[in-house]
Amino acid sequence: MPAATTIEMFGIVRLRAMPDQHTLAETERAVADRVGGLPLDFAAMQAVSSLYRAANAARAHLTSTALRPHDLTWTGFLVLWLLWIWDAMETRRIAENVGISKATLTGVAKTLASRGLIDRAVGVKDRRLVTLRLTAEGRELMSTLFSDFNAAEAALVRDVPAGDLTVMTEALRMIVTTAETQNTA
Repeated sequence: MPAATTIEMFGIVRLRAMPDQHTLAETERAVADRVGGLPLDFAAMQAVSSLYRAANAARAHLTSTALRPHDLTWTGFLVLWLLWIWDAMETRRIAENVGISKATLTGVAKTLASRGLIDRAVGVKDRRLVTLRLTAEGRELMSTLFSDFNAAEAALVRDVPAGDLTVMTEALRMIVTTAETQNTA
């Protein structure tokens, strides 16, 4: 299948729209065609690429099946999850943990606060420091939501044999540990 074709109409050449989604097999073929002659660590590239695609697929699945019915975004859920686990956190630490900017967190926090799910507390000694905490409504939502979320997680991995799931989990933890160690060095 060609990547794109052209259409000529009234002397104007237009590029026909390219399909914006590709299967895993199509992507792997295109990558092999593009970089196959380069001296690369293809096993590492395939592992990290698969990790990235799996993470995006999981995020999209969990958002549509478990979060959308509760009118939550992925980022909003991650903020609620952190606060549910740790009770309260400074906004700068939440932003670091979720992998977003403090400015993005400000918008997410405003949305969650407007829904009555979190409270904000300004620091007494340093007013620039803001701590977020779940409200009773936020704790109730997470208690209700998390069973549905976990069921969606289980559905994603149901075809992976239990032993392989354990190996996969340990391998992913090693990647996280390596990345965290390299980022602090």
